[in-house]
Amino acid sequence: MALRNIVIEGDPILRKVCRPVDEVTDRIRMILDDMVDTMRDAQGVGLAAPQVGIMRRMFVAEPEVDEIYYFVNPEIVASEGEEEGEEACLSVPELAGKVVRPTKITIRGLDRDGNPQEHTFEGFHARVMCHEYDHLDGILYRDKAEQMFRPEEPSPDERNDQ
Repeated sequence: MALRNIVIEGDPILRKVCRPVDEVTDRIRMILDDMVDTMRDAQGVGLAAPQVGIMRRMFVAEPEVDEIYYFVNPEIVASEGEEEGEEACLSVPELAGKVVRPTKITIRGLDRDGNPQEHTFEGFHARVMCHEYDHLDGILYRDKAEQMFRPEEPSPDERNDQ
């Protein structure tokens, strides 16, 4: 496995729509494994292929320790509800924001071995999957954020409560 460089906001690659993966090969599996190592090294909970400079529709996520999801050619096929929550991004360092996301989603795609899979996620898990999925369409969380702030500072809501 190898650590890959994380692309930072400002690089035009993060604004492009990714192409589908034609076939899950050993090379694709190697990239996915590298993405997990890179995500963990950067202390993230998700990482999409364009964040490491690869314009393919795939991402990895680890919303809980040792609970890794690999999605190749994902598609969100259902969503319901909405809730606001805090998000940050490895490609947008030193900032966080309040973003409204679905409370529950169903997502399907291929797994690390190229087998079809479908999962339903709620709460934080759904938020992580939606965040990574957006990267595949050139969307950053800050495009949807209602408020942006530095994580070491109180959020705008918390400042108003004081």
